Amino acid sequence: MNTSEFVTSLTQQGVYFWVDNDKLKIRSPKGVITPEIQADLAAYKTEIINFIREKNIIKNTELVPIIQGINLQTIGHLIGGYIGQENAEDKPPIVDPRIMAQQLIVTFKSLPENYKNPEILQFRQDLQHYFQEYGAKILPWEQATTEFKHDIFFPIINQKKTFKFRGVKAEINAVIDVEIPASWMRKLGILVAENWYYFYSKFILKKREISVSNIARLSSWAEDHAAKYVENPTNTQVIVLTEIDDDFINPDIPYQQKINIGLNTLVRTFSEIVIGVAVDKISILNMNLSDSIFAKNEIETFVLNSLIPKIFVPISPLLLNRFEVGQYQPKESIYAKNLVKLGQELASTGLFPPGFKLDEVIKRKSHRDIVDIIVNGRTGVSYGFVAYAEPPQYFGAKEINITEWESLLPIAGFDSNELRQNAQGRRYLKTSIQGEDVFQQIPDVWLVSSRSGSNKTNLNIASDIIRIGLKEKLYLELPQGIHTELVDIKPSYDIYVMLAISLAAALYAPKLIQDGAPIVHFHGYPAFNWFQANEYCVGVHNPSVPCGTYESGVFNFLGISSLANQAIANISLVSLVEPDHGTNFIAHDMDYLLKRLKTGCAEGQIELGGKHFASLKAKVNN
Repeated sequence: MNTSEFVTSLTQQGVYFWVDNDKLKIRSPKGVITPEIQADLAAYKTEIINFIREKNIIKNTELVPIIQGINLQTIGHLIGGYIGQENAEDKPPIVDPRIMAQQLIVTFKSLPENYKNPEILQFRQDLQHYFQEYGAKILPWEQATTEFKHDIFFPIINQKKTFKFRGVKAEINAVIDVEIPASWMRKLGILVAENWYYFYSKFILKKREISVSNIARLSSWAEDHAAKYVENPTNTQVIVLTEIDDDFINPDIPYQQKINIGLNTLVRTFSEIVIGVAVDKISILNMNLSDSIFAKNEIETFVLNSLIPKIFVPISPLLLNRFEVGQYQPKESIYAKNLVKLGQELASTGLFPPGFKLDEVIKRKSHRDIVDIIVNGRTGVSYGFVAYAEPPQYFGAKEINITEWESLLPIAGFDSNELRQNAQGRRYLKTSIQGEDVFQQIPDVWLVSSRSGSNKTNLNIASDIIRIGLKEKLYLELPQGIHTELVDIKPSYDIYVMLAISLAAALYAPKLIQDGAPIVHFHGYPAFNWFQANEYCVGVHNPSVPCGTYESGVFNFLGISSLANQAIANISLVSLVEPDHGTNFIAHDMDYLLKRLKTGCAEGQIELGGKHFASLKAKVNN
């Protein structure tokens, strides 16, 4: 069978294909999928999945530019730990929000009757205008939805009932909804629905897992929010417009309190993104819990640089199956010991508020179950990370000349003008530094990191520190004796960022990392006048992709590499800003970094939240 012709023919007849967690998903008009076609779909499922993935990769590759001498796809391959093979996750990074916008399909959920909030109505209209202006496809609600069926088994009557509803099609990237204040009748309905969900999950589902959308349908039939109409929550983000929360954007309210406010807002609205709207300003909230504020007259910039990147790059954890998993002995690692000290010394700064258990913050069981799935089974949530990069590991010559480069072998899946390897399998990258070609060995990169959800300021060296490696693929080493089925030990969401910073430092600022380097991320910013000689700030004007994502890793890599072209002899510290989400720091020395961060916090020049971001935007040109 010719897979291309087969899929193309069905697509032209209105069949929509997508891949979700290695499963082929299909939606088709009635009568198109005959028994013969159904048999072909089953027989050639693997070939069809591979074809769809390859088609998406080729489509995105055409949009990938070369930045600072390296194709972005090459950077993505390197920091993602791919060995040249193409798969669903191995997609070229897109960093231009205008190109991101052109890939998006958005719909606006129909407004409830008698909805009269004038500020939100006007903002909703403006939002639609700017989406269209930047090239996003806007589908009317009727076209973006189709009829679905959902089966629920009732044990008391021993029958299965089928419920029909209109759901948002899987290809839609975002649904724009509005929040409706609950009436007493609706609150009563919610109480009944939640009790029904508790009964159903305990006595019928028991320990069986179900999707976020199914939880929403079971527990919220008394509520009319967009989430329960979504066919594929992996691809479709729900964005809710609501009145701005003055407490959440208040710079005087502690960030720990804002975490509670933000998380409850997201689960209350069943949404991935919440936009607060007032007469004169806009706020945006997602799982990173930024408290970013924009003036109303900045809506054009807000949509392009803040909202579109968040829709295009959903937050998702890096799953364990992406790593080759092993073990190490943290008590024998000087870098693990350094990491414990780093965290302890940072306790006094207040930059790492303690994490919390979901059941301490979220009261409804259905909401806890939804968040538990979203954060990939994590029972707790914390923000920021601490890590310590080990010195890069080289085998053979660190640099070679052009004659030696010409004798190297190509690598499958990479452009041979950028990346080659020698007979021993060591890879060399052609970089451009100050206008000259430099042929550098790509070192093995290793770092130790706090596990997700741990108390960063009181790390247990025996159970809280994992070791991450980046060679031709990703490696994860867990503390010896730790069993993942018994202990909630998962990699940080920010692994791509940690590895990207470490690899870029090795290639473009080797003195910064030659003896190892501390790396810190928190959800705040330094003021512009905090920086001293040999300290640099980059990334301030980047699109605000969520921190820890694949694209965020690329931006951090580019931030470090940009310093190499500025003829900088010595770098003591680099601040890599992630707009709306916080700051990463890497320094040549742990004591130096601690001293600078403590001084900044004591003098009010470094704080959690977005207070100091405005000074960076006004002063930093990059």
